[in-house]
This record gives sequence, C-alpha cells and structure tokens, in this order.
Amino acid sequence: MTATATAIDEPEQLEPQATPLSRGARLARRLVPAAAAALSGVLLYVSFPPRTLWWLALPAFAVFGWSLRGRTWKAALGLGYLFGLGFLLPLLVWTGVEVGPGPWLALVAVEAVYVALVGAGITLVSRLPAWPVWAAAVWIAGEAARARAPFGGFPWGKIAFGQADGVFLPLAAVGGTPVLGFAVVLCGFGLYEVVRQVIDGRRTGVLHRGAAAAALLSVAVPVVGALAARTLVSDKAENGTATVAVIQGNVPRAGLDFNSQRRAVLDYHARETERLAAKVKAGKVAQPDFVLWPENSSDIDPFKEADAAAVIEGAARAIGAPISVGGVVERDGKLYNEQILWDPDKGAVDTYDKRQVQPFGEYLPLRSLLGAINKNWTTMVRQDFSRGTKPGVFTMDGTKVGLATCYEAAFDWAVRGTVTDGAQMISVPSNNATFDRSEMTYQQLAMSRVRAVEHSRTVTVPVTSGVSAVIMPDGKITQKTGMFVADSLVQKVPLRSSETPATRLGILPEMVLVLLAAGGLGWAGTAVVRARRDSAA
Repeated sequence: MTATATAIDEPEQLEPQATPLSRGARLARRLVPAAAAALSGVLLYVSFPPRTLWWLALPAFAVFGWSLRGRTWKAALGLGYLFGLGFLLPLLVWTGVEVGPGPWLALVAVEAVYVALVGAGITLVSRLPAWPVWAAAVWIAGEAARARAPFGGFPWGKIAFGQADGVFLPLAAVGGTPVLGFAVVLCGFGLYEVVRQVIDGRRTGVLHRGAAAAALLSVAVPVVGALAARTLVSDKAENGTATVAVIQGNVPRAGLDFNSQRRAVLDYHARETERLAAKVKAGKVAQPDFVLWPENSSDIDPFKEADAAAVIEGAARAIGAPISVGGVVERDGKLYNEQILWDPDKGAVDTYDKRQVQPFGEYLPLRSLLGAINKNWTTMVRQDFSRGTKPGVFTMDGTKVGLATCYEAAFDWAVRGTVTDGAQMISVPSNNATFDRSEMTYQQLAMSRVRAVEHSRTVTVPVTSGVSAVIMPDGKITQKTGMFVADSLVQKVPLRSSETPATRLGILPEMVLVLLAAGGLGWAGTAVVRARRDSAA
C-alpha cells in the first residue's frame, strides 16, 4: 500500500473494534456530530449582521470541521445539510415575511443542498496534508456554484458578507468576496486543526511538526494577510469630492401592498426632496451636487404619465440638482426596473435597466408549471421584468456614479462592472419595504460595506423605507437613517478612480480557488481508489 493511500485510509482505522459499543453509545456517536453540525450552522448565522459578532464564524467552521473529519461521504452529506439548515433557515427567514413560510422553506431546502455537497467534499479532502487549505477552497467553490445556479444564482449568505466589521475585511480589496471568504473559512478550519494537533500530541506524546506547522499557518496567514491588506484601503479623494444627497421618502405601509399606493411613494420622495431644498435655502445644509432616490421611488412610469413626470421635475427644480429616480418603466411591451437620470432643466437624459432581476420577485421561472399546480402562485408576478444589458454609470454634475440596483449588490460582476466602466462612486438604490423590519436590510447594508472596500469607492444606499446610508471606501458608515421614517442624508464624499487588485483581477481569484478545490478533490479521490485497489489485491 502506498504512503498516500495509508494516509487516506487512516481516519477510518482509528475506531477501536475490540469492545462492542452499547446501543446508546452508538446512538450518541451519531447524534453528537449531527447536533454539532446544526448548532455550528446557527453559530455562523449569529456572526452575520445586524450583529457585529463576525469572529463567531471561526469557531463555527472549527466545529463544522470537527463534525466532518473522518466521516464517510454519505454521513458528510447529511451533516453538511444540517449545517446549511442551521445557517440558512434563520438567515433567510425574511423571504417569507409577506408571502408565508412556503417560499422561505423551499429556498432554504434548495440552497442547503449546495452546503451538503460541500460537506461531502470537505470530508474527502480532510484526509489530505494541509487539509484546511483544500477544505476552504471547496467551500468557496460551493459559493461560486450557488451564486450562479439555479435561475441566475443566489449569493446571499456568502461568508464575506458577514465580515463587514471584521479584521479580515481588507482582503476584499485583494481578491473580492472569494478571497475574503476563503481567509475566514481557512482560519476556522485551521483553528480546529491546531486544537486537534495539540490534543493528539498530548495523548500520544508525539507532535507531528509538519502537520502542526501547517495548522498554525492556516490561522496565521489569513490574519497577517488581512493586516497587510490594510494598505490597500484608503479614503483619499483622488478626483476631488462631491456633495451627495440621499433621499428616503418612506412608504405608506410596509409589505407587498405598498405597490397599491405607488403615487403616495412618489409624492413622499418628492416631498422629502423639497423639504431638503428648504433646508439648503435656509443655509442649514450644503447644496448637493446631485440627489439619489431609491429603487421603486416612482413605480408610476414618468414617460407615460405626465403627472408623475411633473412631480419629479418639480422636485429636481426645487433642489436645483439632477436626481437619479428609481422607476418601473414599460417599453415595447416589456417591463424594466429602471434608474432614470432626471435633469432639472432637460428632464430625463439617461437610464439604467437593472441587469440581475430577482427570480420569483421580478420574474417567475417555470411560470406555466407553477400555474398548472396552483394558479394563485402566478399572481404575485403578473408580468416578468426584462433584463438590462449595459452597466449603469450616470454622469451627475461631472461625477460618474455607478448603479447596482438592490439585489445586484449581492453579485460580484454586477458591482465590478460599474467600476470598470468608470464609476468614481457607487450607489445601491433599494426597496426593502416588502420585508418590513427584518434583518434583510442590515444584511444588504453589510454587502454594500464590503463592496466599498472591494473597489475602494464611496457607496451610498438610498432605500425607500430604510436603512439608507453613506459608506466610505474603508467600509465605515458615516451617516444612516432609521427604518420607516422620511429622512435625507447630505455629505461631501471622496471620489476615486484607481482600481484595487480585486477590481483588476475580477473573476480570476475565484477561479483559482475553484481549481484548487478541484485539484484537492481529484487528489483525495484518486488516493481512495488506489487504497481500495491495494486492499482488494
């Protein structure tokens, strides 16, 4: 038998066979790892916003690594699924706020399958030398798959999005969310491996120096790398500054039925803009160079409804600055979730159509199948939104403002596309009124903070009902509103044009980690096959 094959088989030979275990002991040996996997998933959830307990992700992955190591791939599938449920069930509960538990449970059930497959992969590579590296790469490969399929993917819950307050955040500027997430997972698995090496060394009296050194490096390298990456984070204004105003007009009431009062939402945002104009005239706040309204701030199409256009025009003239208006526009029989650049003198001068539309929210996949099962399931999205094709960058009073509308903030490519197209700052107009006071708003706000560091850009987050915010390029929030209040934020922000390594490299770091995961799985799989052949021989 080869040395590699011996190493691969070793964990399965550790269990003593001399003394049969009682039924209760056998049951406990099955339940304890299952409970540990589920509870470590819950611990990972607790590390996410609105809490600032980012560091809990490390023990969460340490316990998850313990529960998986040395298991069969079938057992690891189940343990991974339990971990996924423990993490995603509470994280995504907001998806059922207005529509009931059905969609929430269905989404979690599907997304947890990815985590189950990742669990099986991790238990396989956990038998390799320096296994935390391979295991962390497998996790990121799972996130990459989850961000792309089905129906365009669902990146919500990426490990990077829970690290907006953490020491690892500067790594977002190095390689984006994949590198940031990889560092956190690697450190967590490395933490478990350090403990395991210490315990084994005390038990046997022999310390395997190579394995112990690899474990220590798994913890130390991510931390040192994050500290070194802080040099990439800067708030320095490279292209001057701009005074930006963020408008939060509020909505008549929370929930899906806010759409039934679309005119009220438009009036609220126009009113708050006019209130801000009065403050500017009184000298209480600075004159903004441009104004940012949220997504769905005018669900009445201003290109077809003259009264809606008049309301927007009145607000723009009152503030004396161009406004980016979030509208729902019908063109050539198609619906678009559109940002409209409205000049106080020229009217609508530019548009951006949302490119990553939300499945089951803005379009309905498998419409005919769902309608055949239950006609009521198709009534929530009566007409599908169409996708835009070009990155959104508005030139507003000389400033290039990149636009990533709401759901798009979760997708690496959607935000990066605005920066590579010349954006000097980024705006994430959103409408979270549907989700009431759930954690969704804070999870999305954390994404925007990560994006600020990733691309070294100021990020503004105008939201219909809150929380709206202004975020500096270092990820710090300098101003924010409450929820379900009418408010405005005015601030002078730095404009930047340099690109971080993450912006320049784009998808490359993620692909390297996916290839690393594939290499680890191939190595481990080949070793298992060889071991079985040698055993049979």
